[in-house]
Amino acid sequence: MTLQEAIAARHSVRQYIEKPIEADAVARLNNEIARCNQEGHLHIQLVLDEPKAFAGGMVRYGRFRGVRNYLAMVGSKGADEAIGYYGQRIVLLAQTLGLNSCWVGMSVGKQPGRYAVDPGEKLHCVVALGYGENQGVQHPMRPVENFVKAGIGNTGSLPNGRVPMPDWFRRGAEAAVLAPTAVHQQRFELELVDGHTAAARARFSLVGWARLDLGIVKCNFEVAAGKENFNWQF
Repeated sequence: MTLQEAIAARHSVRQYIEKPIEADAVARLNNEIARCNQEGHLHIQLVLDEPKAFAGGMVRYGRFRGVRNYLAMVGSKGADEAIGYYGQRIVLLAQTLGLNSCWVGMSVGKQPGRYAVDPGEKLHCVVALGYGENQGVQHPMRPVENFVKAGIGNTGSLPNGRVPMPDWFRRGAEAAVLAPTAVHQQRFELELVDGHTAAARARFSLVGWARLDLGIVKCNFEVAAGKENFNWQF
Protein backbone atom coordinates (compact mmCIF):
# COMPACT_ATOMS: atom_id res chain seq x y z
CA MET A 1 0.00 0.00 0.00
CA THR A 2 1.34 3.43 -0.94
CA LEU A 3 0.91 6.52 1.20
CA GLN A 4 -1.62 7.87 -1.30
CA GLU A 5 -3.61 4.64 -1.07
CA ALA A 6 -3.39 4.91 2.72
CA ILE A 7 -5.11 8.30 2.60
CA ALA A 8 -8.18 6.72 1.02
CA ALA A 9 -8.06 3.55 3.13
CA ARG A 10 -7.59 5.16 6.56
CA HIS A 11 -10.70 5.82 8.63
CA SER A 12 -11.02 6.52 12.35
CA VAL A 13 -11.21 3.28 14.35
CA ARG A 14 -12.15 3.24 18.04
CA GLN A 15 -12.32 -0.49 18.85
CA TYR A 16 -9.23 -2.72 18.75
CA ILE A 17 -8.38 -6.39 19.17
CA GLU A 18 -5.85 -7.56 21.76
CA LYS A 19 -2.94 -8.15 19.42
CA PRO A 20 0.50 -6.61 20.03
CA ILE A 21 1.90 -4.48 17.24
CA GLU A 22 4.43 -6.59 15.34
CA ALA A 23 8.10 -5.91 16.04
CA ASP A 24 8.93 -4.87 12.47
CA ALA A 25 6.06 -2.38 12.48
CA VAL A 26 7.24 -0.96 15.82
CA ALA A 27 10.75 -0.49 14.45
CA ARG A 28 9.51 1.27 11.31
CA LEU A 29 7.19 3.51 13.32
CA ASN A 30 9.96 4.48 15.72
CA ASN A 31 12.29 5.28 12.82
CA GLU A 32 9.68 7.57 11.29
CA ILE A 33 8.93 9.15 14.66
CA ALA A 34 12.62 9.94 15.09
CA ARG A 35 12.74 11.58 11.65
CA CYS A 36 9.60 13.59 12.33
CA ASN A 37 10.84 14.72 15.73
CA GLN A 38 14.12 15.90 14.21
CA GLU A 39 12.52 17.71 11.28
CA GLY A 40 9.64 19.22 13.24
CA HIS A 41 11.44 19.85 16.57
CA LEU A 42 8.81 17.73 18.30
CA HIS A 43 8.76 15.07 21.03
CA ILE A 44 6.27 12.50 19.67
CA GLN A 45 6.49 9.11 21.42
CA LEU A 46 5.06 5.66 20.72
CA VAL A 47 3.52 4.12 23.85
CA LEU A 48 2.96 0.36 23.76
CA ASP A 49 0.85 -2.00 25.89
CA GLU A 50 -0.60 0.77 28.06
CA PRO A 51 -4.39 0.47 28.50
CA LYS A 52 -4.93 2.92 31.37
CA ALA A 53 -4.96 6.14 29.34
CA PHE A 54 -8.12 4.98 27.57
CA ALA A 55 -9.89 3.70 30.69
CA GLY A 56 -11.39 7.04 31.78
CA GLY A 57 -14.85 8.48 31.39
CA MET A 58 -14.32 10.82 28.42
CA VAL A 59 -12.71 8.20 26.20
CA ARG A 60 -15.34 5.67 27.22
CA TYR A 61 -17.92 8.22 26.15
CA GLY A 62 -16.13 8.26 22.79
CA ARG A 63 -16.75 4.48 22.56
CA PHE A 64 -13.09 3.49 22.60
CA ARG A 65 -12.37 -0.13 23.43
CA GLY A 66 -9.23 -2.24 23.54
CA VAL A 67 -6.77 0.65 23.03
CA ARG A 68 -3.38 -0.43 24.40
CA ASN A 69 -1.06 1.51 22.05
CA TYR A 70 -0.99 5.18 21.13
CA LEU A 71 1.15 8.05 19.95
CA ALA A 72 1.72 10.69 22.61
CA MET A 73 1.73 13.87 20.52
CA VAL A 74 4.10 16.02 22.56
CA GLY A 75 5.62 19.29 21.38
CA SER A 76 6.08 22.92 22.26
CA LYS A 77 2.96 24.87 23.14
CA GLY A 78 2.80 26.60 19.75
CA ALA A 79 3.48 23.50 17.65
CA ASP A 80 -0.12 22.64 16.75
CA GLU A 81 0.33 22.66 12.96
CA ALA A 82 3.58 20.68 13.14
CA ILE A 83 1.93 18.12 15.42
CA GLY A 84 -0.82 17.63 12.83
CA TYR A 85 1.53 17.47 9.85
CA TYR A 86 4.11 15.08 11.28
CA GLY A 87 1.54 13.08 13.20
CA GLN A 88 -0.33 12.40 9.97
CA ARG A 89 2.91 11.26 8.34
CA ILE A 90 3.22 8.64 11.08
CA VAL A 91 -0.47 7.73 10.85
CA LEU A 92 -0.26 7.13 7.10
CA LEU A 93 2.81 4.94 7.56
CA ALA A 94 0.91 2.98 10.21
CA GLN A 95 -1.92 2.40 7.72
CA THR A 96 0.52 0.96 5.17
CA LEU A 97 1.72 -1.43 7.90
CA GLY A 98 -1.80 -2.79 8.44
CA LEU A 99 -2.56 -0.73 11.54
CA ASN A 100 -5.62 1.35 12.29
CA SER A 101 -5.71 4.67 14.10
CA CYS A 102 -7.81 7.47 15.54
CA TRP A 103 -6.83 11.03 16.43
CA VAL A 104 -8.11 11.77 19.94
CA GLY A 105 -8.44 15.34 21.17
CA MET A 106 -10.56 14.59 24.24
CA SER A 107 -8.95 14.12 27.64
CA VAL A 108 -7.10 10.88 28.23
CA GLY A 109 -5.74 9.67 31.53
CA LYS A 110 -2.23 10.98 32.18
CA GLN A 111 0.24 8.13 32.66
CA PRO A 112 3.46 9.43 34.28
CA GLY A 113 6.49 7.44 33.24
CA ARG A 114 5.03 6.11 30.01
CA TYR A 115 5.92 9.22 28.00
CA ALA A 116 7.83 12.42 28.74
CA VAL A 117 6.66 16.03 28.61
CA ASP A 118 9.63 18.34 29.05
CA PRO A 119 9.50 21.95 30.28
CA GLY A 120 7.94 24.20 27.66
CA GLU A 121 6.09 21.26 26.08
CA LYS A 122 2.57 19.91 26.34
CA LEU A 123 0.62 16.84 25.30
CA HIS A 124 -1.42 18.21 22.38
CA CYS A 125 -3.45 15.03 21.80
CA VAL A 126 -2.98 11.30 21.32
CA VAL A 127 -3.46 8.93 18.40
CA ALA A 128 -4.82 5.46 19.14
CA LEU A 129 -2.99 2.72 17.23
CA GLY A 130 -3.49 -1.00 16.78
CA TYR A 131 -5.31 -3.68 14.86
CA GLY A 132 -8.93 -2.63 14.62
CA GLU A 133 -12.01 -4.76 15.05
CA ASN A 134 -13.02 -3.20 11.73
CA GLN A 135 -11.62 -0.74 9.19
CA GLY A 136 -13.91 2.15 10.12
CA VAL A 137 -16.27 3.98 7.79
CA GLN A 138 -15.92 7.01 5.55
CA HIS A 139 -17.80 10.14 6.55
CA PRO A 140 -19.81 11.80 3.77
CA MET A 141 -17.46 14.12 1.91
CA ARG A 142 -18.32 17.63 0.83
CA PRO A 143 -17.26 18.67 -2.70
CA VAL A 144 -13.68 19.79 -3.21
CA GLU A 145 -15.02 23.11 -4.50
CA ASN A 146 -16.20 23.97 -0.97
CA PHE A 147 -12.60 24.17 0.22
CA VAL A 148 -10.95 26.12 -2.57
CA LYS A 149 -10.86 29.88 -2.16
CA ALA A 150 -13.50 31.50 -4.42
CA GLY A 151 -14.44 28.10 -5.83
CA ILE A 152 -13.50 26.24 -8.99
CA GLY A 153 -15.20 26.83 -12.33
CA ASN A 154 -16.71 24.14 -14.53
CA THR A 155 -13.81 24.47 -16.94
CA GLY A 156 -11.34 23.29 -14.33
CA SER A 157 -9.99 26.79 -13.76
CA LEU A 158 -10.15 29.26 -10.95
CA PRO A 159 -12.65 32.11 -11.47
CA ASN A 160 -12.12 34.51 -14.38
CA GLY A 161 -9.73 32.03 -15.97
CA ARG A 162 -6.94 33.51 -13.85
CA VAL A 163 -4.97 30.26 -13.45
CA PRO A 164 -5.78 26.86 -14.99
CA MET A 165 -6.06 24.25 -12.23
CA PRO A 166 -3.22 21.71 -12.60
CA ASP A 167 -3.82 18.01 -12.00
CA TRP A 168 -1.52 18.07 -8.97
CA PHE A 169 -3.71 20.68 -7.28
CA ARG A 170 -6.91 18.70 -7.76
CA ARG A 171 -5.23 15.51 -6.52
CA GLY A 172 -3.99 17.38 -3.45
CA ALA A 173 -7.37 18.98 -2.79
CA GLU A 174 -9.18 15.65 -3.06
CA ALA A 175 -6.76 14.12 -0.53
CA ALA A 176 -7.10 17.14 1.76
CA VAL A 177 -10.87 16.63 1.95
CA LEU A 178 -10.19 13.10 3.25
CA ALA A 179 -8.07 14.40 6.14
CA PRO A 180 -9.44 13.66 9.62
CA THR A 181 -10.43 16.83 11.48
CA ALA A 182 -11.88 17.51 14.93
CA VAL A 183 -15.58 16.56 15.01
CA HIS A 184 -15.33 16.43 11.21
CA GLN A 185 -15.41 20.23 11.10
CA GLN A 186 -13.07 20.62 8.07
CA ARG A 187 -12.32 24.27 8.83
CA PHE A 188 -9.72 24.93 6.15
CA GLU A 189 -9.37 26.47 2.71
CA LEU A 190 -6.98 25.89 -0.19
CA GLU A 191 -5.79 28.34 -2.82
CA LEU A 192 -3.96 27.87 -6.10
CA VAL A 193 -1.75 30.95 -5.99
CA ASP A 194 -0.13 30.28 -9.36
CA GLY A 195 0.78 27.27 -11.49
CA HIS A 196 3.33 25.99 -8.97
CA THR A 197 2.27 27.51 -5.64
CA ALA A 198 -0.48 26.52 -3.22
CA ALA A 199 -1.69 27.98 0.06
CA ALA A 200 -3.60 26.31 2.88
CA ARG A 201 -5.23 28.26 5.69
CA ALA A 202 -7.23 27.48 8.79
CA ARG A 203 -10.69 29.02 9.02
CA PHE A 204 -12.14 30.21 12.31
CA SER A 205 -13.35 27.40 14.53
CA LEU A 206 -15.07 27.35 17.91
CA VAL A 207 -13.72 23.85 18.54
CA GLY A 208 -10.12 25.04 18.82
CA TRP A 209 -8.27 22.39 16.81
CA ALA A 210 -8.09 24.23 13.48
CA ARG A 211 -4.31 24.69 13.44
CA LEU A 212 -3.62 21.05 14.24
CA ASP A 213 -6.19 20.01 11.63
CA LEU A 214 -4.48 22.25 9.09
CA GLY A 215 -1.25 20.32 9.57
CA ILE A 216 -3.06 17.04 8.82
CA VAL A 217 -4.65 18.60 5.74
CA LYS A 218 -1.30 19.84 4.44
CA CYS A 219 0.27 16.42 4.88
CA ASN A 220 -2.47 14.75 2.86
CA PHE A 221 -2.26 17.44 0.19
CA GLU A 222 1.52 17.03 -0.17
CA VAL A 223 1.36 13.25 -0.46
CA ALA A 224 -1.23 13.34 -3.23
CA ALA A 225 0.00 16.43 -5.08
CA GLY A 226 3.66 15.44 -4.95
CA LYS A 227 6.09 17.77 -3.19
CA GLU A 228 8.11 18.00 -6.40
CA ASN A 229 5.19 19.65 -8.21
CA PHE A 230 4.59 22.74 -6.06
CA ASN A 231 5.70 25.02 -3.24
CA TRP A 232 3.69 26.22 -0.27
CA GLN A 233 3.06 29.93 0.11
CA PHE A 234 3.96 30.95 3.66
